[in-house]
Amino acid sequence: MIDLRPVGYVIGLLVATLGVTMLPPFLVDLAAGNGHWPIFLESAIITILTGGLLALACANGVGTGLTVRQTFLLTSTIWVTLPVFGAIPFIIGATNCNFTDAYFEAMSGLTTTGATVLGGLEALPAGIKLWRGTLQWLGGIGIIVVAMVFLPELRVGGMQIFRSESFETMGKILPRAGQIASSISVIYVGLTIACGLTYNALGMPAFDALVHAMTTLSTGGMANTDASFGIYGAGIHYVGAFFMFSAALPFVRYVQMLNGTARPFLQDSQIGTFFGIILFCVLMITVWVWGREGAVTEVAFRESLFNVVSIISGTGYASANYMAWGTFPVVMFFFIGLIGGCAGSTACSLKVFRYQLLFASLKAQIRTIHSPHGIFIPRFDGRPVGQDVMNSVMAIFVAFILLLGLFSVLLGLTGLDFITSVSGAATAMANVGPGLGNVIGPAGNFEPINDTAKWLLAAAMWIGRLEIMVVLVILTPRFWRE
Repeated sequence: MIDLRPVGYVIGLLVATLGVTMLPPFLVDLAAGNGHWPIFLESAIITILTGGLLALACANGVGTGLTVRQTFLLTSTIWVTLPVFGAIPFIIGATNCNFTDAYFEAMSGLTTTGATVLGGLEALPAGIKLWRGTLQWLGGIGIIVVAMVFLPELRVGGMQIFRSESFETMGKILPRAGQIASSISVIYVGLTIACGLTYNALGMPAFDALVHAMTTLSTGGMANTDASFGIYGAGIHYVGAFFMFSAALPFVRYVQMLNGTARPFLQDSQIGTFFGIILFCVLMITVWVWGREGAVTEVAFRESLFNVVSIISGTGYASANYMAWGTFPVVMFFFIGLIGGCAGSTACSLKVFRYQLLFASLKAQIRTIHSPHGIFIPRFDGRPVGQDVMNSVMAIFVAFILLLGLFSVLLGLTGLDFITSVSGAATAMANVGPGLGNVIGPAGNFEPINDTAKWLLAAAMWIGRLEIMVVLVILTPRFWRE
Protein backbone atom coordinates (compact mmCIF):
# COMPACT_ATOMS: atom_id res chain seq x y z
CA MET A 1 0.00 0.00 0.00
CA ILE A 2 1.07 3.56 -0.74
CA ASP A 3 1.44 5.74 2.36
CA LEU A 4 -0.86 8.63 1.48
CA ARG A 5 0.07 10.82 4.46
CA PRO A 6 3.03 12.62 2.83
CA VAL A 7 0.86 13.32 -0.21
CA GLY A 8 -2.01 14.56 1.95
CA TYR A 9 0.35 16.76 3.95
CA VAL A 10 1.67 18.58 0.88
CA ILE A 11 -1.80 18.92 -0.64
CA GLY A 12 -3.11 20.31 2.65
CA LEU A 13 -0.40 22.97 2.71
CA LEU A 14 -1.11 23.91 -0.91
CA VAL A 15 -4.86 24.13 -0.27
CA ALA A 16 -4.24 26.38 2.73
CA THR A 17 -1.92 28.52 0.61
CA LEU A 18 -4.64 28.79 -2.03
CA GLY A 19 -6.97 30.04 0.69
CA VAL A 20 -4.51 32.78 1.64
CA THR A 21 -4.46 33.97 -1.99
CA MET A 22 -8.22 34.61 -1.72
CA LEU A 23 -7.52 37.52 0.63
CA PRO A 24 -6.38 40.03 -2.05
CA PRO A 25 -9.68 39.65 -4.01
CA PHE A 26 -11.47 40.07 -0.65
CA LEU A 27 -9.61 43.33 -0.04
CA VAL A 28 -10.27 44.55 -3.59
CA ASP A 29 -14.01 44.01 -3.27
CA LEU A 30 -13.97 45.53 0.22
CA ALA A 31 -12.23 48.65 -1.07
CA ALA A 32 -14.60 48.86 -4.04
CA GLY A 33 -17.60 48.74 -1.70
CA ASN A 34 -19.53 46.51 -4.09
CA GLY A 35 -20.89 44.22 -1.38
CA HIS A 36 -19.16 41.10 -2.72
CA TRP A 37 -16.32 40.99 -0.18
CA PRO A 38 -17.96 38.37 2.12
CA ILE A 39 -17.70 35.84 -0.74
CA PHE A 40 -13.91 35.72 -0.64
CA LEU A 41 -13.74 35.98 3.13
CA GLU A 42 -15.98 32.92 3.49
CA SER A 43 -14.11 31.08 0.72
CA ALA A 44 -10.74 31.85 2.35
CA ILE A 45 -11.88 30.62 5.77
CA ILE A 46 -13.26 27.36 4.34
CA THR A 47 -10.17 26.72 2.24
CA ILE A 48 -7.56 27.61 4.88
CA LEU A 49 -9.27 25.56 7.58
CA THR A 50 -9.73 22.53 5.33
CA GLY A 51 -6.16 22.62 4.08
CA GLY A 52 -4.74 23.24 7.54
CA LEU A 53 -6.69 20.36 9.09
CA LEU A 54 -5.62 18.01 6.28
CA ALA A 55 -1.97 18.96 6.77
CA LEU A 56 -2.22 18.46 10.54
CA ALA A 57 -3.92 15.10 10.13
CA CYS A 58 -1.14 13.86 7.81
CA ALA A 59 1.84 15.52 9.54
CA ASN A 60 2.80 12.37 11.44
CA GLY A 61 3.51 10.59 8.15
CA VAL A 62 6.00 13.07 6.79
CA GLY A 63 9.42 11.47 6.30
CA THR A 64 12.63 12.50 4.63
CA GLY A 65 11.24 12.56 1.10
CA LEU A 66 8.72 11.18 -1.35
CA THR A 67 8.98 7.88 -3.16
CA VAL A 68 8.51 7.83 -6.92
CA ARG A 69 4.98 6.44 -6.54
CA GLN A 70 4.07 9.12 -4.01
CA THR A 71 5.46 11.76 -6.35
CA PHE A 72 3.33 10.50 -9.24
CA LEU A 73 0.28 10.59 -7.00
CA LEU A 74 1.06 14.04 -5.60
CA THR A 75 1.71 15.55 -9.02
CA SER A 76 -1.61 14.22 -10.33
CA THR A 77 -3.90 14.91 -7.38
CA ILE A 78 -2.75 18.51 -6.82
CA TRP A 79 -4.33 19.59 -10.10
CA VAL A 80 -7.59 17.79 -9.31
CA THR A 81 -7.91 18.98 -5.71
CA LEU A 82 -7.03 22.67 -5.99
CA PRO A 83 -9.78 23.44 -8.56
CA VAL A 84 -12.37 22.13 -6.07
CA PHE A 85 -11.46 24.93 -3.67
CA GLY A 86 -10.72 27.41 -6.44
CA ALA A 87 -14.32 26.92 -7.57
CA ILE A 88 -15.86 28.06 -4.27
CA PRO A 89 -15.88 31.83 -5.09
CA PHE A 90 -17.57 31.11 -8.41
CA ILE A 91 -20.29 29.04 -6.70
CA ILE A 92 -21.20 31.46 -3.93
CA GLY A 93 -20.16 34.60 -5.81
CA ALA A 94 -21.78 36.93 -8.28
CA THR A 95 -21.32 34.46 -11.13
CA ASN A 96 -23.92 32.09 -9.59
CA CYS A 97 -22.25 29.11 -11.26
CA ASN A 98 -23.31 25.56 -10.58
CA PHE A 99 -20.55 23.20 -9.46
CA THR A 100 -19.86 21.98 -13.01
CA ASP A 101 -19.30 25.48 -14.40
CA ALA A 102 -17.35 26.59 -11.32
CA TYR A 103 -15.03 23.57 -11.43
CA PHE A 104 -14.55 23.99 -15.19
CA GLU A 105 -13.58 27.65 -14.70
CA ALA A 106 -11.19 26.85 -11.86
CA MET A 107 -9.61 23.92 -13.70
CA SER A 108 -9.22 26.08 -16.79
CA GLY A 109 -7.58 28.76 -14.66
CA LEU A 110 -5.12 26.58 -12.75
CA THR A 111 -4.10 24.60 -15.83
CA THR A 112 -3.68 27.96 -17.64
CA THR A 113 -6.03 26.78 -20.39
CA GLY A 114 -8.07 29.97 -20.47
CA ALA A 115 -11.35 28.48 -21.66
CA THR A 116 -14.22 30.19 -19.88
CA VAL A 117 -17.91 29.61 -19.23
CA LEU A 118 -18.46 33.20 -18.09
CA GLY A 119 -19.96 35.90 -20.26
CA GLY A 120 -20.47 39.59 -19.59
CA LEU A 121 -17.00 39.80 -18.06
CA GLU A 122 -17.07 43.59 -17.92
CA ALA A 123 -19.90 43.47 -15.37
CA LEU A 124 -18.22 41.00 -13.00
CA PRO A 125 -17.01 42.26 -9.60
CA ALA A 126 -13.34 43.22 -9.45
CA GLY A 127 -12.64 40.43 -6.95
CA ILE A 128 -13.82 37.73 -9.36
CA LYS A 129 -11.70 39.18 -12.16
CA LEU A 130 -8.66 39.24 -9.90
CA TRP A 131 -9.38 35.69 -8.74
CA ARG A 132 -9.42 34.41 -12.32
CA GLY A 133 -6.06 36.08 -12.89
CA THR A 134 -4.70 34.72 -9.61
CA LEU A 135 -5.67 31.15 -10.47
CA GLN A 136 -3.84 31.39 -13.77
CA TRP A 137 -0.80 33.09 -12.28
CA LEU A 138 -0.47 30.40 -9.60
CA GLY A 139 -0.98 27.67 -12.20
CA GLY A 140 1.75 29.18 -14.38
CA ILE A 141 4.46 29.11 -11.75
CA GLY A 142 3.20 25.73 -10.55
CA ILE A 143 3.66 24.10 -13.93
CA ILE A 144 7.19 25.53 -14.25
CA VAL A 145 8.17 23.81 -11.00
CA VAL A 146 6.49 20.58 -12.09
CA ALA A 147 8.28 20.69 -15.44
CA MET A 148 11.69 21.53 -13.95
CA VAL A 149 11.59 19.21 -10.93
CA PHE A 150 9.03 16.42 -10.99
CA LEU A 151 8.71 15.40 -14.64
CA PRO A 152 12.47 15.01 -15.32
CA GLU A 153 12.77 12.94 -12.15
CA LEU A 154 9.81 10.77 -13.15
CA ARG A 155 11.15 10.32 -16.70
CA VAL A 156 7.90 11.48 -18.25
CA GLY A 157 7.52 12.25 -21.94
CA GLY A 158 11.23 12.67 -22.62
CA MET A 159 11.61 15.33 -19.91
CA GLN A 160 14.49 13.31 -18.40
CA ILE A 161 16.72 14.86 -21.05
CA PHE A 162 16.68 18.04 -18.94
CA ARG A 163 18.12 16.33 -15.87
CA SER A 164 21.55 17.34 -17.13
CA GLU A 165 20.71 21.05 -17.27
CA SER A 166 22.01 23.51 -14.69
CA PHE A 167 19.25 22.54 -12.28
CA GLU A 168 20.05 18.90 -11.59
CA THR A 169 17.08 17.19 -9.97
CA MET A 170 18.68 14.03 -8.70
CA GLY A 171 18.23 13.36 -5.02
CA LYS A 172 15.42 14.49 -2.77
CA ILE A 173 12.68 16.01 -4.84
CA LEU A 174 10.87 18.41 -2.52
CA PRO A 175 13.90 20.20 -1.03
CA ARG A 176 15.27 20.62 -4.54
CA ALA A 177 11.87 21.87 -5.70
CA GLY A 178 11.97 24.62 -3.10
CA GLN A 179 15.41 25.73 -4.22
CA ILE A 180 14.42 25.81 -7.88
CA ALA A 181 11.08 27.50 -7.19
CA SER A 182 12.76 30.33 -5.28
CA SER A 183 15.08 31.06 -8.21
CA ILE A 184 12.33 30.92 -10.79
CA SER A 185 9.90 32.97 -8.68
CA VAL A 186 12.17 36.02 -8.87
CA ILE A 187 12.08 35.89 -12.67
CA TYR A 188 8.35 35.17 -12.80
CA VAL A 189 7.40 38.01 -10.46
CA GLY A 190 9.80 40.40 -12.16
CA LEU A 191 8.42 39.71 -15.63
CA THR A 192 4.85 40.04 -14.33
CA ILE A 193 5.60 43.44 -12.80
CA ALA A 194 7.35 44.63 -15.97
CA CYS A 195 4.43 43.46 -18.12
CA GLY A 196 1.83 45.16 -15.90
CA LEU A 197 3.72 48.45 -15.75
CA THR A 198 4.15 48.48 -19.53
CA TYR A 199 0.47 47.74 -20.14
CA ASN A 200 -0.45 50.58 -17.78
CA ALA A 201 2.01 53.00 -19.37
CA LEU A 202 0.39 52.35 -22.77
CA GLY A 203 -3.07 53.24 -21.52
CA MET A 204 -4.52 50.08 -19.99
CA PRO A 205 -6.25 50.82 -16.65
CA ALA A 206 -4.11 49.82 -13.66
CA PHE A 207 -6.41 47.04 -12.43
CA ASP A 208 -6.78 45.52 -15.91
CA ALA A 209 -3.01 45.84 -16.40
CA LEU A 210 -2.43 43.83 -13.22
CA VAL A 211 -4.84 41.02 -14.14
CA HIS A 212 -3.70 40.86 -17.75
CA ALA A 213 -0.05 40.79 -16.69
CA MET A 214 -0.84 37.77 -14.51
CA THR A 215 -2.66 35.96 -17.30
CA THR A 216 -0.03 36.92 -19.89
CA LEU A 217 3.01 35.59 -18.00
CA SER A 218 1.12 32.43 -17.07
CA THR A 219 0.15 32.05 -20.76
CA GLY A 220 -3.36 31.59 -19.44
CA GLY A 221 -5.32 34.13 -21.43
CA MET A 222 -8.31 34.93 -19.22
CA ALA A 223 -9.20 38.54 -20.00
CA ASN A 224 -11.39 41.08 -18.21
CA THR A 225 -13.60 41.73 -21.24
CA ASP A 226 -15.54 39.52 -23.65
CA ALA A 227 -13.58 41.08 -26.53
CA SER A 228 -10.27 39.97 -24.97
CA PHE A 229 -7.49 42.19 -26.38
CA GLY A 230 -9.65 43.45 -29.25
CA ILE A 231 -10.48 46.65 -27.37
CA TYR A 232 -6.84 47.70 -26.99
CA GLY A 233 -4.52 49.53 -29.35
CA ALA A 234 -1.43 48.61 -31.34
CA GLY A 235 1.14 49.27 -28.61
CA ILE A 236 -0.55 46.92 -26.15
CA HIS A 237 -0.80 44.22 -28.83
CA TYR A 238 2.95 44.33 -29.49
CA VAL A 239 3.75 44.33 -25.77
CA GLY A 240 1.38 41.42 -25.19
CA ALA A 241 3.03 39.43 -27.99
CA PHE A 242 6.49 40.12 -26.53
CA PHE A 243 5.62 38.97 -23.02
CA MET A 244 3.66 35.92 -24.23
CA PHE A 245 6.73 34.94 -26.23
CA SER A 246 8.95 35.57 -23.19
CA ALA A 247 6.76 33.38 -20.97
CA ALA A 248 6.98 30.52 -23.47
CA LEU A 249 10.80 30.34 -23.19
CA PRO A 250 12.68 28.12 -20.67
CA PHE A 251 12.80 29.98 -17.37
CA VAL A 252 16.04 28.25 -16.45
CA ARG A 253 17.70 30.33 -19.18
CA TYR A 254 16.57 33.53 -17.46
CA VAL A 255 18.08 32.33 -14.20
CA GLN A 256 21.33 31.57 -15.99
CA MET A 257 21.34 35.07 -17.49
CA LEU A 258 20.85 36.58 -14.04
CA ASN A 259 23.87 34.58 -12.95
CA GLY A 260 25.89 36.23 -15.72
CA THR A 261 25.71 33.52 -18.39
CA ALA A 262 23.80 34.51 -21.53
CA ARG A 263 25.39 31.94 -23.85
CA PRO A 264 22.96 29.06 -22.99
CA PHE A 265 20.02 31.35 -23.83
CA LEU A 266 21.50 32.33 -27.19
CA GLN A 267 22.54 28.79 -28.08
CA ASP A 268 19.39 26.95 -26.96
CA SER A 269 18.04 25.15 -30.04
CA GLN A 270 14.55 25.11 -28.54
CA ILE A 271 14.44 28.90 -28.48
CA GLY A 272 15.76 29.20 -32.02
CA THR A 273 13.28 26.66 -33.37
CA PHE A 274 10.38 28.25 -31.48
CA PHE A 275 11.25 31.69 -32.86
CA GLY A 276 11.60 30.28 -36.38
CA ILE A 277 8.17 28.63 -36.26
CA ILE A 278 6.56 31.87 -35.08
CA LEU A 279 8.33 33.92 -37.76
CA PHE A 280 7.25 31.52 -40.52
CA CYS A 281 3.62 31.39 -39.38
CA VAL A 282 3.35 35.16 -38.93
CA LEU A 283 4.72 35.80 -42.42
CA MET A 284 2.43 33.20 -44.02
CA ILE A 285 -0.74 34.48 -42.34
CA THR A 286 0.20 38.13 -42.90
CA VAL A 287 0.68 37.55 -46.63
CA TRP A 288 -2.61 35.64 -46.71
CA VAL A 289 -4.50 38.49 -45.03
CA TRP A 290 -2.81 41.07 -47.26
CA GLY A 291 -3.98 39.09 -50.29
CA ARG A 292 -7.56 39.02 -49.02
CA GLU A 293 -7.55 42.74 -48.25
CA GLY A 294 -5.77 43.67 -51.46
CA ALA A 295 -3.36 45.97 -49.61
CA VAL A 296 -0.32 45.85 -47.35
CA THR A 297 -1.33 47.04 -43.87
CA GLU A 298 0.30 47.19 -40.44
CA VAL A 299 -2.92 45.93 -38.85
CA ALA A 300 -2.68 42.61 -40.71
CA PHE A 301 0.89 42.05 -39.53
CA ARG A 302 0.12 43.05 -35.93
CA GLU A 303 -2.99 40.88 -35.63
CA SER A 304 -1.16 37.94 -37.25
CA LEU A 305 1.76 38.36 -34.84
CA PHE A 306 -0.41 38.71 -31.73
CA ASN A 307 -2.71 35.80 -32.48
CA VAL A 308 0.04 33.44 -33.67
CA VAL A 309 2.08 34.03 -30.50
CA SER A 310 -1.08 33.75 -28.40
CA ILE A 311 -2.11 30.38 -29.85
CA ILE A 312 1.31 28.71 -30.10
CA SER A 313 2.17 29.73 -26.52
CA GLY A 314 -1.22 28.46 -25.34
CA THR A 315 -2.25 31.85 -23.98
CA GLY A 316 -5.47 32.07 -25.97
CA TYR A 317 -5.94 35.85 -26.10
CA ALA A 318 -7.59 37.14 -29.27
CA SER A 319 -7.23 40.58 -30.82
CA ALA A 320 -9.62 39.73 -33.65
CA ASN A 321 -12.03 37.02 -34.74
CA TYR A 322 -9.60 35.01 -36.84
CA MET A 323 -12.40 32.64 -37.85
CA ALA A 324 -13.29 35.35 -40.40
CA TRP A 325 -9.82 35.28 -42.01
CA GLY A 326 -10.52 32.22 -44.11
CA THR A 327 -9.69 28.52 -44.01
CA PHE A 328 -5.89 28.68 -44.21
CA PRO A 329 -5.26 30.71 -41.02
CA VAL A 330 -7.82 28.65 -39.08
CA VAL A 331 -6.12 25.38 -40.06
CA MET A 332 -2.70 26.83 -39.19
CA PHE A 333 -3.94 28.02 -35.79
CA PHE A 334 -5.29 24.55 -35.07
CA PHE A 335 -1.94 22.88 -35.75
CA ILE A 336 0.37 25.42 -34.09
CA GLY A 337 -1.73 25.04 -30.95
CA LEU A 338 -0.54 21.43 -30.91
CA ILE A 339 3.12 22.54 -30.94
CA GLY A 340 3.32 24.73 -27.84
CA GLY A 341 6.30 26.54 -26.33
CA CYS A 342 9.55 25.41 -24.76
CA ALA A 343 10.03 22.94 -21.93
CA GLY A 344 10.39 24.60 -18.53
CA SER A 345 8.10 27.50 -19.45
CA THR A 346 4.49 28.31 -18.63
CA ALA A 347 3.51 27.34 -22.18
CA CYS A 348 1.44 24.30 -22.97
CA SER A 349 0.92 21.46 -25.45
CA LEU A 350 3.50 18.92 -26.66
CA LYS A 351 6.43 21.37 -26.56
CA VAL A 352 8.97 22.26 -29.22
CA PHE A 353 11.73 19.94 -27.98
CA ARG A 354 9.62 16.83 -28.60
CA TYR A 355 9.14 17.79 -32.24
CA GLN A 356 12.89 18.40 -32.48
CA LEU A 357 13.54 14.92 -31.09
CA LEU A 358 10.91 13.42 -33.41
CA PHE A 359 12.57 14.91 -36.50
CA ALA A 360 16.02 13.96 -35.21
CA SER A 361 14.82 10.36 -34.93
CA LEU A 362 13.32 10.47 -38.43
CA LYS A 363 16.58 11.87 -39.81
CA ALA A 364 18.59 9.12 -38.13
CA GLN A 365 16.19 6.47 -39.45
CA ILE A 366 16.40 7.80 -43.01
CA ARG A 367 20.20 7.81 -42.86
CA THR A 368 20.12 4.24 -41.55
CA ILE A 369 18.01 3.18 -44.55
CA HIS A 370 20.49 4.86 -46.90
CA SER A 371 23.48 3.30 -45.10
CA PRO A 372 22.36 0.05 -43.42
CA HIS A 373 25.78 -0.62 -41.89
CA GLY A 374 26.14 2.83 -40.34
CA ILE A 375 25.27 3.81 -36.77
CA PHE A 376 23.26 7.01 -36.55
CA ILE A 377 22.10 8.35 -33.20
CA PRO A 378 19.55 11.18 -32.79
CA ARG A 379 21.07 14.27 -31.22
CA PHE A 380 19.59 17.20 -29.31
CA ASP A 381 21.61 20.38 -28.76
CA GLY A 382 24.66 18.48 -29.96
CA ARG A 383 24.23 15.68 -27.43
CA PRO A 384 23.29 12.08 -28.25
CA VAL A 385 19.80 11.13 -27.12
CA GLY A 386 19.29 7.85 -25.30
CA GLN A 387 16.73 5.30 -26.36
CA ASP A 388 14.78 5.77 -23.13
CA VAL A 389 14.20 9.43 -24.05
CA MET A 390 13.09 8.57 -27.58
CA ASN A 391 10.74 5.89 -26.27
CA SER A 392 9.18 8.40 -23.87
CA VAL A 393 8.74 10.97 -26.62
CA MET A 394 7.14 8.50 -29.01
CA ALA A 395 4.86 7.27 -26.22
CA ILE A 396 3.57 10.75 -25.47
CA PHE A 397 2.92 11.49 -29.16
CA VAL A 398 0.97 8.26 -29.56
CA ALA A 399 -0.93 8.81 -26.30
CA PHE A 400 -1.79 12.39 -27.30
CA ILE A 401 -3.18 11.33 -30.68
CA LEU A 402 -5.18 8.45 -29.23
CA LEU A 403 -6.62 10.56 -26.41
CA LEU A 404 -7.40 13.38 -28.83
CA GLY A 405 -9.42 10.93 -30.90
CA LEU A 406 -11.10 9.46 -27.82
CA PHE A 407 -12.14 12.83 -26.38
CA SER A 408 -13.33 14.00 -29.81
CA VAL A 409 -15.60 10.95 -30.11
CA LEU A 410 -16.89 11.29 -26.55
CA LEU A 411 -17.63 14.98 -27.05
CA GLY A 412 -19.44 14.14 -30.27
CA LEU A 413 -21.58 11.62 -28.38
CA THR A 414 -22.74 14.43 -26.07
CA GLY A 415 -24.29 16.18 -29.06
CA LEU A 416 -21.55 18.62 -30.08
CA ASP A 417 -20.85 19.14 -33.78
CA PHE A 418 -17.67 17.87 -35.43
CA ILE A 419 -15.70 21.15 -35.39
CA THR A 420 -16.60 21.88 -31.77
CA SER A 421 -15.78 18.32 -30.68
CA VAL A 422 -12.38 18.06 -32.37
CA SER A 423 -11.21 21.61 -31.66
CA GLY A 424 -12.57 21.45 -28.11
CA ALA A 425 -10.65 18.24 -27.39
CA ALA A 426 -7.49 19.70 -28.96
CA THR A 427 -7.67 23.04 -27.17
CA ALA A 428 -8.34 21.37 -23.81
CA MET A 429 -5.55 18.79 -24.09
CA ALA A 430 -3.13 21.42 -25.40
CA ASN A 431 -4.34 23.93 -22.76
CA VAL A 432 -4.79 26.65 -25.39
CA GLY A 433 -8.23 28.07 -24.53
CA PRO A 434 -10.40 29.04 -27.49
CA GLY A 435 -11.43 26.40 -29.97
CA LEU A 436 -12.82 26.75 -33.47
CA GLY A 437 -16.32 27.44 -34.73
CA ASN A 438 -19.06 29.81 -33.68
CA VAL A 439 -19.62 28.27 -30.22
CA ILE A 440 -16.16 27.97 -28.62
CA GLY A 441 -14.17 30.02 -31.13
CA PRO A 442 -12.44 33.34 -30.35
CA ALA A 443 -15.78 35.17 -30.45
CA GLY A 444 -17.60 32.70 -28.17
CA ASN A 445 -17.12 30.75 -24.94
CA PHE A 446 -17.83 27.34 -23.41
CA GLU A 447 -21.01 28.28 -21.51
CA PRO A 448 -23.50 26.91 -24.11
CA ILE A 449 -22.12 23.35 -24.16
CA ASN A 450 -23.66 20.66 -21.97
CA ASP A 451 -22.39 19.64 -18.53
CA THR A 452 -21.14 16.21 -19.65
CA ALA A 453 -18.96 17.86 -22.29
CA LYS A 454 -17.61 20.31 -19.70
CA TRP A 455 -16.52 17.46 -17.42
CA LEU A 456 -14.84 15.71 -20.35
CA LEU A 457 -13.03 18.92 -21.25
CA ALA A 458 -11.96 19.46 -17.64
CA ALA A 459 -10.50 15.95 -17.62
CA ALA A 460 -8.70 16.68 -20.90
CA MET A 461 -7.21 19.88 -19.41
CA TRP A 462 -5.94 17.91 -16.40
CA ILE A 463 -4.40 15.17 -18.53
CA GLY A 464 -2.82 17.62 -20.96
CA ARG A 465 -1.35 19.87 -18.29
CA LEU A 466 0.37 16.91 -16.61
CA GLU A 467 2.02 15.73 -19.83
CA ILE A 468 -0.45 12.83 -20.22
CA MET A 469 1.78 10.00 -19.01
CA VAL A 470 1.67 11.02 -15.34
CA VAL A 471 -2.10 10.55 -15.31
CA LEU A 472 -2.02 7.34 -17.33
CA VAL A 473 0.48 5.82 -14.90
CA ILE A 474 -1.71 6.34 -11.82
CA LEU A 475 -4.76 5.00 -13.68
CA THR A 476 -3.17 1.57 -14.17
CA PRO A 477 -3.99 -1.19 -11.67
CA ARG A 478 -0.31 -2.12 -11.48
CA PHE A 479 0.53 1.28 -9.97
CA TRP A 480 -1.70 0.54 -6.98
CA ARG A 481 -0.66 -3.10 -6.59
CA GLU A 482 3.11 -2.66 -6.43
